[in-house]
Amino acid sequence: MAVAIKRLARERRQARVRRGVQGSDARPRLCVFRSGKHIYAQVISDQTGRTLAAASTQSPALKGQLKATGNREAAKRVGALIAQLCQERAIRAVVFDRNGFLYHGRVKALADAAREAGLQF
Repeated sequence: MAVAIKRLARERRQARVRRGVQGSDARPRLCVFRSGKHIYAQVISDQTGRTLAAASTQSPALKGQLKATGNREAAKRVGALIAQLCQERAIRAVVFDRNGFLYHGRVKALADAAREAGLQF
């Protein structure tokens, strides 16, 4: 019962956030998903419906380098990696989509690391 209530609360927050967040080709959407073990980030153009860049704790670039994948340090590494991938694809500015997750902990660490690596929100 408690899990269903938690999931429903996140889905409501997600819908509320997505009403105001729209990615375009000029400024795509950086969408974050956080699971218990991993964290994922995608840069998405909502105009074309395509994923322009993606990184996660399961990415080949990070797979063997992390001691743990469900902590803030791993989220920082994913944030830096997604920013690097965006720089390679000439993406300088994005719209941040926290995907219904509260903006603290791993989500905040990913966002801060992406900003430090040169991505503008």
